[in-house]
Amino acid sequence: MSYATPPGWYPDAGTPGLERWWDGTAWTAHTRPSAAGPSASHQPPAPADPGPAQSGPAGFGPAEAAPAGFGPPSLPLPHQRGPHDGSGGGNRTRILAITLSGVLVLGTAVTGVILLGRDDGGTPAARTTTTSAPAPVTTPTATPSTSDEPDPDENPAVLVDQLNGVTVPVPEGWEKPKSSSSDVPTIRTVQSYDCPGGSSFCYHGTVTTHTARSAETDPKALAEADITTAADLAYEEDSLGRRNHGGITSHKVLKAEQLSVAGRVGYLVRWQVTTGKGPGGYVQSVAFPSSVGSGTPVIVRLVFDADVAELPLSLMDTITRGVRPLGDDGTSSGVGASISP
Repeated sequence: MSYATPPGWYPDAGTPGLERWWDGTAWTAHTRPSAAGPSASHQPPAPADPGPAQSGPAGFGPAEAAPAGFGPPSLPLPHQRGPHDGSGGGNRTRILAITLSGVLVLGTAVTGVILLGRDDGGTPAARTTTTSAPAPVTTPTATPSTSDEPDPDENPAVLVDQLNGVTVPVPEGWEKPKSSSSDVPTIRTVQSYDCPGGSSFCYHGTVTTHTARSAETDPKALAEADITTAADLAYEEDSLGRRNHGGITSHKVLKAEQLSVAGRVGYLVRWQVTTGKGPGGYVQSVAFPSSVGSGTPVIVRLVFDADVAELPLSLMDTITRGVRPLGDDGTSSGVGASISP
């Protein structure tokens, strides 16, 4: 173990014959001639348990001048300092201490930055990106109808033509097919039969609704022009070019008159036709303005085979009277339920 050299006068090896004062931490500028005598020189006592010997500071006195285990720090004397060594050893020591403290503080700050930039595993922490949650999207939901009124489309006793704004009663023993060759709202008798021409199957009775395609708006002119088209499609040649009844050989006008249809003034034309094969039949065209939109005329065509007991001409009249505008109170009150051949 070693001990710090106590303050005292020690031989100045740089200047023979002089002693320099050691203040316990650094050499001072105080000197004195060695002639003061050995008794005036303070010799530090030897330690009770000396450790490894240490030599005195370089440039000061011979090694034996300082007892084993003692010796001032290795700093130059004032007369041995360079032009940049400062005014004294104490100042240099303080400068070194301040510099060392600055280095330690800087090192501590750098270490803290490095550690803060790493996660618990010692790897650089991933950059955190904060994103805002998207605004919730509200999807509108349909509000179920609370009306007790039945949907006319679901009523088997009523044919609904939404486009033309009318409904037609469905007689007993008739049906509303989901599809038909004419691709228009249709009702027909349930049972079909082989056409007299043998090329297909036919129905004894059909009723269809149409939108008038001509620029004509007069119900009478429309009905008189449409009756020919209705008769040809039913008994002359159908939309697929088939002559199911052998063609029309003659016809006779049974009725042509003005009437009220769906609350509008309309016109009716009815024919009886004779065909090349089979008994022929009855054809009727009814034209009237629609109750919706711009009032585009509507045409209702009725076709009954002749000699069918279940299809008297009175049923044709009943169906015509039962045509009503869409939304009429009677639409959902069982119109057509009491209609029977």
